[in-house]
Amino acid sequence: MTILITGSTGTIGSQILAQLAGKGVEVHALSREPERARFPDGVTPVKGDLMDVEVMRTALARVSTLFLLNAVTPDEVTQALITLNLAREAGIERIVYFSVFCSDEFTNVPHFAGKYAVERMIERFELPATILRPNYFMHNDLRLREAIAGHGVYPMPIGGVGISMIDIRDIAEIAVLHLLRRELASGPLPRETINLAGPEVLTGEAVADIWAKVLNRPVHYAGDDLDGFEQQLRTFTPSWMAYDMRLMLARFQQDGLAASPGDVDRLTALLGRSMRSYHDFALETAKQWQGAKN
Repeated sequence: MTILITGSTGTIGSQILAQLAGKGVEVHALSREPERARFPDGVTPVKGDLMDVEVMRTALARVSTLFLLNAVTPDEVTQALITLNLAREAGIERIVYFSVFCSDEFTNVPHFAGKYAVERMIERFELPATILRPNYFMHNDLRLREAIAGHGVYPMPIGGVGISMIDIRDIAEIAVLHLLRRELASGPLPRETINLAGPEVLTGEAVADIWAKVLNRPVHYAGDDLDGFEQQLRTFTPSWMAYDMRLMLARFQQDGLAASPGDVDRLTALLGRSMRSYHDFALETAKQWQGAKN
């Protein structure tokens, strides 16, 4: 009985590996360059790429539970569908798929629509899977240090409707709970979909106010300029990705990405505790930034 983690060196995959350590299960971590990765003790590195069919056949033949996370890439859907088909061939009946919040509604946003296509395959073929739909990661804002702490600006144009940001550690903990539940079950469990969202609905102005409080200095929201956002993003990401992110932010501004009370109640019950708030995240981050300066 073995769990295979894809996306093992990324933001979520690395958190999952850390939280699986010491849980008494065998864990394999798929990576293109495992020799450069720093995995927890006890994790078995597996060199491979989701687009390499023969390598994936071999990797999947040795596992009982699959955690499938695909990065946002032009071939994301192809990667996911090939992997799920190979998992079916291997007889894997325990799957956790990492999708995105409102994947079925944001149909004009490429990486949302792509993940929903994968969800449809899971449903059509009745694969025994937990589909996790995470909201915007609080930790995405770590990359905004210069703007927030240096210039007193919250630059992410998330709008004024509100989104339910979630801490990546809460995401990973819930993912681990479901991986272990499926791995340790005597047989396949029913398919389910779980929305992963934080405990509060946050606007751009609200997030700026939180940073102002924890940094004890003025921080203002930069506004809803999507042209500027896309142009800035294109300086360090491909143009297709910058446009994909622009489309996502446009939907945030138009519709928001807010959880229902039922979502938060369900996650609180799963965790057995309150979820981390954005204020908690910002306060912790501000202390780290201050420590890095000293």
